[in-house]
Amino acid sequence: MLKDKVLVTGANGQLGYDVCRILEQQGIEYFGATRTTFDLADEGSTASFIRSYKPSAIIHCAAYTAVDKAEKEPDLAWAINAEGTRNIALVCREINSKLLYISTDYVFPGKGTNFYETTDPTGPLNEYGKSKLAGEKTVQKFLEKFFIVRTSWVFGNHGNNFVKTMLRLSQSRDHLRVVSDQIGSPTFTSDLAPLLIQMVKSEHYGLYHATNEEICSWAEFAQEIFSIVGRKALVEPICTSDYPTAAIRPLNSRLSKKKLNAFGFSRLPAWQDALHRYLSVEA
Repeated sequence: MLKDKVLVTGANGQLGYDVCRILEQQGIEYFGATRTTFDLADEGSTASFIRSYKPSAIIHCAAYTAVDKAEKEPDLAWAINAEGTRNIALVCREINSKLLYISTDYVFPGKGTNFYETTDPTGPLNEYGKSKLAGEKTVQKFLEKFFIVRTSWVFGNHGNNFVKTMLRLSQSRDHLRVVSDQIGSPTFTSDLAPLLIQMVKSEHYGLYHATNEEICSWAEFAQEIFSIVGRKALVEPICTSDYPTAAIRPLNSRLSKKKLNAFGFSRLPAWQDALHRYLSVEA
C-alpha cells in the first residue's frame, strides 16, 4: 500500500472521479482536487497547495480536453496542459513526489495501421495533441519518478462521453452517421483507474500505453452500444472527410501495450466487455 497520501487532479472528470473512488475502496488516503482547489495555470497557487498537502504521489488527470475548441483558443489549452503540468512537475521535484501524467493517442500522427509503441516518433496533428505532448516533455525534463500513461477514447459513468452522446441522439433519431475510418480502443475509466493506482504503488517509472483491449472504429463502437441496449438506430459509416471538424483527428489510434507486460502491469479487459459492464449501470 502507498505510504502517506495521493493527490488527484481533475477529480470531477471521468477518470479523476474513478481514480478517487478506487483509492477510497483501497483505503488509501487521497485528496481530489478540482479547478476550485487551485489554478493549474498559476504556478504560485499550484505550488502552495501541493506543498501544504505533501502528497507522496500525484495522479494528474486534469486537462483541457475540448479538442476542437483548442484550435480557436490554443493559449488556454497550452496554459493548462503544458504550463499547468510544468507547474505540478516542478513542485513534485521539490517535495520528491511521484507524478503520473495522463496523456493521449493524439500525440501521434495516426498514419498506417501498426500499433504505436511507446518509443515511436510523435507528431500531433492538432493543438490539443501538441499541448499534451508538451506536458509529456516537461514531465520527462524535470522528473525521474514519473509515469506517463497515454490512453484513448475514454468513457466513464461520471461525465460526458461518446456512449452517452450516442444514447441521447438515438432517442430522437433512428439514423446516425458515424465515422468509420478512425480506428482505436475505447477505454473504460473503471478499468483504467485501478491500473494507474497499481502503477503509482510501484517504482516502474516510464512511459506507457493503456487502453482496453481490442480495436474498433467509432461506427463499430456505436453499433455495439445500440446492440447491447436494444436500440434500433441505424449507424451509417462515413469517412472522416465527410465530417469535417476544426481539429484534425488521427486515423490510427492503435496503441501497443507491450510495455505493460514488460513490467508486470495488468492489461485491461476487451472494450466490448467493458462496454457491457458500463451499460449495465448507465443504460
